[in-house]
Amino acid sequence: MYYEVYVADSSYKGTSALTYQHGQLLPPGQLVSVPLKRKQVYGVVVRQVPKPAFAAKALTPASLPNGATLPKPLIELASWITGYYPSGIGNVMQQLLPHRYYPEATGLVLPKPASLTGQPPLTSEQRAVIQAVDQPETYLLHGETGSGKTRVYIELAERNLQAVRSTIVLTPEIGLTPQLVQNLQNAFGQQRVLLTHSQLTAKARSWLWHQALLTKEPLIAVGPRSALFLPLHNIGLIILDESHESSYKQEQAPHYHASMVAAKLAHLHQASLILGSATPSIADYYLANAKQRPILRMTTTAHVAVAPGDSAVTTQIVNLTDRQHFSRASHLSNSLLSSIQTSMSRGEQSLVFLNRRGTARVILCQQCGWQAACPNCDLPLTYHGDQHNIRCHTCGFTDSTPTNCPECSSTNIILKSIGTKAIVDELTSIFPHARIQRFDTDNAHDERLENHYDDIKAGKIDIIVGTQLIAKGLDLPLLSTVGVVVADTSLYLPDYSSTERSYQLLRQVIGRVGRGHRAGTVIIQTYDPSNPVIKAAAKGDWDSFYANELNERRTFQFPPFVYTLKITCRRASSKAAQQAAEKAVSQLRHSGLRVLVEGPMPAFHEKVGGKYQWQANLKAKDRGQLIQAIKLLPANWSYDIDPSNLL
Repeated sequence: MYYEVYVADSSYKGTSALTYQHGQLLPPGQLVSVPLKRKQVYGVVVRQVPKPAFAAKALTPASLPNGATLPKPLIELASWITGYYPSGIGNVMQQLLPHRYYPEATGLVLPKPASLTGQPPLTSEQRAVIQAVDQPETYLLHGETGSGKTRVYIELAERNLQAVRSTIVLTPEIGLTPQLVQNLQNAFGQQRVLLTHSQLTAKARSWLWHQALLTKEPLIAVGPRSALFLPLHNIGLIILDESHESSYKQEQAPHYHASMVAAKLAHLHQASLILGSATPSIADYYLANAKQRPILRMTTTAHVAVAPGDSAVTTQIVNLTDRQHFSRASHLSNSLLSSIQTSMSRGEQSLVFLNRRGTARVILCQQCGWQAACPNCDLPLTYHGDQHNIRCHTCGFTDSTPTNCPECSSTNIILKSIGTKAIVDELTSIFPHARIQRFDTDNAHDERLENHYDDIKAGKIDIIVGTQLIAKGLDLPLLSTVGVVVADTSLYLPDYSSTERSYQLLRQVIGRVGRGHRAGTVIIQTYDPSNPVIKAAAKGDWDSFYANELNERRTFQFPPFVYTLKITCRRASSKAAQQAAEKAVSQLRHSGLRVLVEGPMPAFHEKVGGKYQWQANLKAKDRGQLIQAIKLLPANWSYDIDPSNLL
């Protein structure tokens, strides 16, 4: 007998199944080991087929208890990804299968799900949302920080458990998982909640995969985007918490976005999909309106431990160009330092946020806050010291570096870059007895946020300093001061998504206070106090921000009004990369495809791993045109369709 098999090995670049033979009847979804070139690799049986015209090699079935097979929807999902995010099936299947099998795995034996106990009562808004999720559909849950989205997730998961259906809860950052997992385990028991993430060993991930495959009772899986590929049976609910986060887009092949894969998986299981966020993505909100999908709104604080007036938030914007506000420290205003001091005197906590990862080499007037922008894209221009010019990394526009500000004529034009370590040094010198902890991507394993969450929540840290790791999802009852060191940082990124990212980050970090525990003070430091994005974020004015941003994207033709494709070549020299890019772009422009080709230009990160990168960006109204453009690319080019940014 002959079988088509999807092989799980990145060396196989084809998009179709390979044919093998075996003497016994095998069902679809059977896990197998097959020869591929000179090695043995894992794969999955797709279907039985007639005898081929060539001599097929033999496969070896993998031994799993009770003849367990991969769920049919997962195999169909793999096939869909291969076409929607053009990639070899070998690459896609590697996302689905473990590195090794455990024949001794048996799956979990769980008690029948019990009704929820010990959960806080539902608010009227929460009840309305739960009642609205009444059929398989994509729901956009636009819930302000502190409105109790997690409580809604728990109630919906419980409803699915009673219907003997599993739930997947995705989270964008591993640092957010301890709080989320703790809430879910308190509600459903420790055994029923499976936690997967990149910090697990290969053995632990494989074991978890087998538990998902072999457990007959409904489960709740929690993890990053890869949790979508756990072999769960009968999924009834998929939740993307903080659905706006860019980490839901995979940067390596296959370049899938978790929201699209989740939508397809939900369709295959006839399940509900919840996109939950206090700051939904522009594209998600636009598509929900355009396709008349339900937009569920929650605005009221769910947890009110004190009188509503006692948990009010005071927001102050401080102008970074007015140095009289910075007589005590270079980067921290007098207002912020006073608020931190007040919080410490009350035994409360402060959070100082710096989006260091968003800092770009920008040209900025320290006198008035002016910044150079591209006339074609209205995006920040980036300074390149090697050629002493400024360049747009979206369309390729280049200009000479100004020596004085065109707005105020000042020659005080600078490059700004601040690090979290410098902030900690300033705080330590001013508050020598304070317990200060820094959280960013430079942390060692034992310093990471997820390993200190309990200490933070218990108040064992006075001042928390960090990047976006600390800006989202955390509920800290003792927090009363939030300081944003430079609110403009994300706006410096020369990409169309920078304004959206800035609004989202500011709203997320502001939302760490005013959650019903105590009064809060937010100090926002900025070079441009009149910037509409910063003003909208400070007020929580989502509607005006959304309308303005949508109008900008419509004017300059960015998503969601077009589909985008980023193509990149890497060569040993910049000249070779430029020549290769110009040749490929010329061929695309003369291909007859209905695409707009912008560039080529040096990539934002021009030199990576000793190689020089040049790129071009393609836009099209028809996504299929971009798929055709990918097929025309030289074999040694890389591409990213529907990229989260165009840098």
